[in-house]
Amino acid sequence: MRIAIAQRHLFSFILWGPPGVGKTTLARIYAEALGAAFFELSAVSAGKNDVRKIVETDTSGSPKVLFLDEIHRFNKAQQDYLLPFVETGGLTLIGATTENPSFEVIAPLLSRCRVFVLNELSESEMSAIIKRAKMKVDKKAADWLVAMANGDARQALTLLENAERFYGKISVETLKETLQDKRLRYDKAGEEHYNTISAFIKSMRASQPDSALYYLARMVEAGEDPKFIARRMVIFASEDVGLTQPTALVVANAVFRACETIGYPECAINLAHGASYLALAKKDRSSYDAYFAAVDDVKTHGNLPIPMRVRNAPTKLMKDLGYGTGYEAYSQESFLPEKLKGKRYLRKD
Repeated sequence: MRIAIAQRHLFSFILWGPPGVGKTTLARIYAEALGAAFFELSAVSAGKNDVRKIVETDTSGSPKVLFLDEIHRFNKAQQDYLLPFVETGGLTLIGATTENPSFEVIAPLLSRCRVFVLNELSESEMSAIIKRAKMKVDKKAADWLVAMANGDARQALTLLENAERFYGKISVETLKETLQDKRLRYDKAGEEHYNTISAFIKSMRASQPDSALYYLARMVEAGEDPKFIARRMVIFASEDVGLTQPTALVVANAVFRACETIGYPECAINLAHGASYLALAKKDRSSYDAYFAAVDDVKTHGNLPIPMRVRNAPTKLMKDLGYGTGYEAYSQESFLPEKLKGKRYLRKD
């Protein structure tokens, strides 16, 4: 990016990283350094009309840079709409996302963007940011804040500002009070985010649809990304329901697809359908447990020799060496490596 700025090279890119690491700031620095007209949208609330207005805006010849925060919230149709403007250079797109763009950004758009991966800020970087805030913070409070913020500068600065505004001073005690204040209670990058999704998953695991729906409603009303919720449901379908009701994975994937194509507010109904189904489904973790038992053996024994009869034999030489010899499709003899013969991972008895 430093080279691109020095050479005044205009190109579209995506910033992928956790919250509060400076994605928006980097986008503004880049646009200002290149003398571009900077437009900022959030994919949570923006749509095609907002993009169209920017395209039609007269910037007197200056290039247009569109910073689209949470680009993963744009559905496929909305991302398709961006494509021709990015392709022709009518817009230089800077997308920001906390989610893997390989899964969240359509391939044609992703192929026209460079992806920069940002890491969470280190403790020394967080300490430097807190010092630059020009607020009276003692070392004890600063250390607590660095540990709590977990590399998220925006969260740290917000807590500092609100502790001073609500309580008139900054200390460990007022920072804790601020963190628990109902005015700031649901932070999608903080503890409440993880507490709520944990309660949601555990409610489905315990076959309690009412509890699951309650925690789902809390997340939806707080503006949680529906695909984040649906993604956890897809995992749950295999991890907790598994072989006892294989259609659970079909339902969970359908819910994810609905969230991807429909979005809020309607996809909340799909989420409720899926959560109710998964909560009521019989539970079976045998395939999940079996897989990780196999993983343990892989880590313990490494790459044990694969029996010759189940090796691939695409050439004459390999056949002459015995690859594939003795293979029977429906043999009851174990195909596991010699050292693991007789080992059972999947137990359904």
